[in-house]
Amino acid sequence: MMGNAQADRSFLVDSDWLAENIEGDKTVVLEVRYEPHRYFTVGHIPGAIQVKRFKDLADNNSLTVTRFPSREQFQKTLRRWGVQSDSTIVIYDDTRTVTASRLWVLLKLYGFSDSQLKILDGGTIGWATFEDMTTEISPARKPSNIVLKEADSSMFVRFPDVYDVITGPRDNETTLIDARPPERYAGSSSHGVQEGHIPGAINIVSMDGTDSASQTWLDEDTMKELYQSVSKDQSIIVYCDDGFRMSSAYLQLKSLGYKNVKLYDGGWSQWGNWLDLPTVKGDKPFDDTFSL
Repeated sequence: MMGNAQADRSFLVDSDWLAENIEGDKTVVLEVRYEPHRYFTVGHIPGAIQVKRFKDLADNNSLTVTRFPSREQFQKTLRRWGVQSDSTIVIYDDTRTVTASRLWVLLKLYGFSDSQLKILDGGTIGWATFEDMTTEISPARKPSNIVLKEADSSMFVRFPDVYDVITGPRDNETTLIDARPPERYAGSSSHGVQEGHIPGAINIVSMDGTDSASQTWLDEDTMKELYQSVSKDQSIIVYCDDGFRMSSAYLQLKSLGYKNVKLYDGGWSQWGNWLDLPTVKGDKPFDDTFSL
C-alpha cells in the first residue's frame, strides 16, 4: 500500500536561499516566463538564462509542439546554456511555478536527480520583493558537453496508453486527471479543435495549489485537500493543453507522496485536435454515451 508515503517539498527554495547560493560555480539559474520577452522588458534575476518555453521545452519537429523535446534536441539546448551533469539548477517563472514545473520535469526526465533541481517558490514576485531585477543580458556561460540519459519511460505515457484506459474496464485502477481550468474541461472554451475533456478524466486544477497573489505553493494540508479524491494506490495520468499545468500537477502529486504518476506526452493539444477521438463536454467525467 502507498497510503503512508511521505510528503517532500525539498525542491522548493525561497529568495533567501537563492541569494545565498546564486554565486556558486555549479549554480545555473533559468527563467521560464510565460511571455519570454519579459526577460528583457520587465527584467530578470541577475545571471539568469532566458528560456523560450515552446522553442526550448517542446519538440519543434512535431505537429503537436507540446510533445517532449527529443533527447538530442534538449541536450543541445542544455549545452548552449552551459548546464553540466553536476549543476544545481534553479528554475523560476511568473506563473505560479506552472512553467517552471515543465522544465523541472524535462530535466528529471532526462536523468537529473531530485537534489539537483530547485524551483524558486514565488518566482519573480518572491525575488523582486527583496532583491533587484535587471534588464542586462546575463553573460553567456561556457558551453558544456553534457550527455543526457535516455528519457525515463516510467514518467510518461502516450496516446495508445491513454486510449487503452478509456476503452478498458472501468475498474482498471487508473485515475485520469485533467489539470486545466474548469471552463476548458467542460468545453465552454478550448485550445483544440474539439471541446471538452478525455472521457473519464476528473478535473483538478493544478494552479489551485498556489496563491494567486504571492505565487507561492499553498500549505501541505491544503494541497492534500485538493487531491483528496485521488487514491495513492491508483495509477495516475495527468494532462493539460500544452504540458505546463500537467507538470505542475505532477510535482504537486509527487510532493504529497504519490508514487505512480505519469504525464500524457501530447495532452489535449494532441487529443483535442484529432477529430475522430471521443470527448466529453460538461463538468462530469462521463456523458450519456460513456455512462453505459
